[in-house]
Amino acid sequence: MRAGSTTHVEYEIFKHIIDKVDLSEIYEVMVLDEVSKDRFDKGATNAVKLIRNLANRRIHKLPKNHVDRVEK
Repeated sequence: MRAGSTTHVEYEIFKHIIDKVDLSEIYEVMVLDEVSKDRFDKGATNAVKLIRNLANRRIHKLPKNHVDRVEK
């Protein structure tokens, strides 16, 4: 797929991060007890929400033939 615009590239990067990045390695290092597990879970959830929000704000700017495009 050709990069249709900078916004298109940003969207695809955010989508890739959400779909493919495995947090288990950093989880192993950071989670040592119940308190740190709770903090990690909340932080990871917040980070995913933030990245999803960044991706969703770009959907209406995707190329017209993109399967995820939604008109604003």
